[in-house]
Amino acid sequence: MSQPSPWDALEPLALSSAPLPEYGHGSLADLLPTLAAGLGVPGMTPAITELTPADRVCVFLVDGLGWEQLRAHPDEAPFLNSLLGSSRGGTGRPLTAGYPATTATSLGSVGTGLPPGAHGLPGYTVRDPDTGGLMNQLRWQPWTPPHAWQPYPTVFELADRAGVHAAQVSSPHFQNTPLTKVALSGGTFVGSLAGEERMDLAAQQLAAGDRSLVYTYYAELDGAGHRYGIGSDTWRGQLMYVDRLAQRLAEQLPPRSALYVTADHGMVDIPFDEEHRIDFDEDWELRAGVSLLGGEGRARHVYAVPGAANDVLTCWREVLGDRFWIASRDEAVQAGWFGPHVDERVYPRIGDVVAAAYDDVLITASEREPKESLMVGNHGSMTPAEQLVPLLEVRS
Repeated sequence: MSQPSPWDALEPLALSSAPLPEYGHGSLADLLPTLAAGLGVPGMTPAITELTPADRVCVFLVDGLGWEQLRAHPDEAPFLNSLLGSSRGGTGRPLTAGYPATTATSLGSVGTGLPPGAHGLPGYTVRDPDTGGLMNQLRWQPWTPPHAWQPYPTVFELADRAGVHAAQVSSPHFQNTPLTKVALSGGTFVGSLAGEERMDLAAQQLAAGDRSLVYTYYAELDGAGHRYGIGSDTWRGQLMYVDRLAQRLAEQLPPRSALYVTADHGMVDIPFDEEHRIDFDEDWELRAGVSLLGGEGRARHVYAVPGAANDVLTCWREVLGDRFWIASRDEAVQAGWFGPHVDERVYPRIGDVVAAAYDDVLITASEREPKESLMVGNHGSMTPAEQLVPLLEVRS
């Protein structure tokens, strides 16, 4: 019988009611260190104690495959749903993504084995303290020296140094991106556009070493959710395809292998009306005293003009406090939203005010972010639909 979860009963809307990611024992940042520890990589800690070591380990990360969305679609994903009981070492429980539940942050956590407050990718867009402007950490725009921004080695690099065969199998487009360099580099990169070939190559890379750590990735489910929503035929068709890919890889596992299917975040569809979509660019109250709006619709970093941080915090709480967890930077850091510790270099990247959605609501910015403001599916916050991700297991 599964244990009670802090996500079972959310209460608005004191900061203490925000359910923290399970940093240190059940978050995405704990996955690769646990697997690498089982492979004998020095310095790695088996933080997710439910997992059993294997000689060859593959992580298949499906962008946007939330725990709640997977469980709600058994007909589209029969293979993955058959593995729900295997999640998190047979406990049938999910992992937590970390805050914010967004791709750049989560991939940073997966690859480095560190929470966002340490690896320093704490949002979709954040302020660069050196320039004073916003830096998009997914697209890496404007360009910033990658290893100055994120200086820690990846788990793949540490595994490769320890003699483990480390490999990433992904789209060739990702091979030389700055995000890959700071989060997922180390060992061998194998590029393939076709999903089926990617699964075949991942199985080959697993078999290439007596000890192997392999990562493979699929992005299109997330894209379908953003464009059409998780209730759309397009999204469901993508989920059916993901299910076939996972089964294809599982059926090719070499001996002494473990496959883990996980995700970087879940997703929620937000209706297109003024009640659910609050346009920052059209709201003078929310704009007052704000110099930069970062993050994304459900996980905002709000940067105040000098001396206005307290006024901005008060205003945002008055306007949005019944639908968002609204915290000052210090409150969010002390509460552990970004992990148990925030590095000095990371601290000023976090907003003076941090807003995490509780309700089905979005803070859009129609002029600043025209494309993002049109997305149907969104993510970022600490609700179960966004935060909980599977850790499905197949062993050979």
